[in-house]
Amino acid sequence: MSSTSTLAGAQASLLPLVLSGVGFQHADQRLLSDIDLNISRRGKTIVLGPNGAGKSLLMRLCHGLVEASSGTVRWALDERGAAATIRHRQAMVFQRPVLLRRSALANVAHALALQGVARRQRAERAAEALDRFGLLSLASRSARVMSGGEQQRLALARAWALRPEILFLDEPTSALDPSAVKAVEDAVLTFHEAGTRIVMTTHDLGQARRLADDVVFLCNGRLLEHTPAEQFFRQPQSPEAAAFLRGDLVW
Repeated sequence: MSSTSTLAGAQASLLPLVLSGVGFQHADQRLLSDIDLNISRRGKTIVLGPNGAGKSLLMRLCHGLVEASSGTVRWALDERGAAATIRHRQAMVFQRPVLLRRSALANVAHALALQGVARRQRAERAAEALDRFGLLSLASRSARVMSGGEQQRLALARAWALRPEILFLDEPTSALDPSAVKAVEDAVLTFHEAGTRIVMTTHDLGQARRLADDVVFLCNGRLLEHTPAEQFFRQPQSPEAAAFLRGDLVW
């Protein structure tokens, strides 16, 4: 079976991803301010913070869905003018998966078509991805009638088929039952073991402890900490992060 690490090893890396002085403003409201962040080539970064901290917005800025109002968001390949390559070698899975009114197999195949994969290869790669995430028996089922957990696994299978070098996940287990949460966490580890760089938001501190190699902590639109996970959970450096870990309200 093809692996993400094989693909990544054969080409110049997208990473690191470097944000310098990044801010985002909507109307008169400043939602992110002066974000400096370096996403290196390896690991699982978990983005934490209270509601309204700017976590989802940061993910969308990194993925290129929105543009920063100030500062720069730069990939290692930017200087080579490789915009299409950058788009094709990253993927994002949202809290509520965006799925077409088609079968599970067709959803994955459509994503491959958009990436320029030859028609004769799409069905095979789509089926392989569904099988990897335990969905092959549901290949012909309409994606819209699948359960929440199945839809999230379908979104992950679709991302897997694209063989991304980096995967952004925005609250992928929100509102899922425990068994579905475990399935998604196992999928995240599958990507990681294949060499994909993981950047993920979560509100679940237990999940963050299980998955994180490093933690990005946001509060009020500012990046207050970016530290190894063990250090963050043992001895956070900011009073806001300490309060957050205690379960206190952070404003």
